[in-house]
Amino acid sequence: MSEITLFDQLLECLDRTRNDSPYVQLSQDNIAFIRKLRKTPATPRQPPAPTQQRSAPVATPATPAPQQSAPEKYTTAPAPPPVVREALPAYKAATPLPEAAPIDVSGFNLDDLQTKVTDCERCGLCSGRTQTVFGVGNPDADLMFIGEGPGEDEDRQGVPFVGAAGQLLTKVIVAMKLARDDVYIASIVKCRLPDNRNPEPDEAAACLPYIQRQIELVKPKVIVTLGAVPLRFLMNQKGIRRLRGNWLDYNGIPVMPTLHPSYLLRVPDAKRPVWEDMLQVMARLGIKK
Repeated sequence: MSEITLFDQLLECLDRTRNDSPYVQLSQDNIAFIRKLRKTPATPRQPPAPTQQRSAPVATPATPAPQQSAPEKYTTAPAPPPVVREALPAYKAATPLPEAAPIDVSGFNLDDLQTKVTDCERCGLCSGRTQTVFGVGNPDADLMFIGEGPGEDEDRQGVPFVGAAGQLLTKVIVAMKLARDDVYIASIVKCRLPDNRNPEPDEAAACLPYIQRQIELVKPKVIVTLGAVPLRFLMNQKGIRRLRGNWLDYNGIPVMPTLHPSYLLRVPDAKRPVWEDMLQVMARLGIKK
């Protein structure tokens, strides 16, 4: 397209109207100026003036640079050795429990022990319960879960882990290729904890002989403690986030501490580490993934 045609189209565009209303009003003087502009030859571009060449400075002998050795090639650092899960990290022992009134349940079977628990008034929790929550499941189970204590749903039904956290625990058990009837489930205290709080040390001390006798009678191959409460009162250790996933020992029985199902309801991202803990339990029991 020629330069004249471009100017002509520019004039036509500027003078174009739409619905009889011009976009731009052009006077005859403006049109004459634009027409004159298109006929004005462009000023030739002058080449830049040559720069005055400076005389080269007198070269001085260059100081030889110190010889450097070739840079070492970066190599990938060797992978760290795998974490040995049997190794127990540093932990702090929990505060010793206060002494409770002595009770001898060494000669009790599970039925006798449950009857004893039903009538128990060894601590103040008995005044707020609807009924005691002893335990449920296979009395010859290879796997035993131990929680902290019953909540409202458990207090009403007399069965441990039946609320929302219990339903999640059931899903975990099923994912382990087991059923609730295959395992044994119990808790540190047998009476409802007000407002779902943790047991006080004197309450746990009063109830501890019952769970200890349950473990003796069931004789599980593996115990899974759920949350900080059984870790503290049964194992006399604290630091569930630090200790979870590490094998502990209770009178010769391997113990796997893990997070409580109620915590998983609040923090769903914690389900993965708990499942990793359960995979270790499955491997210890010989259950294939």
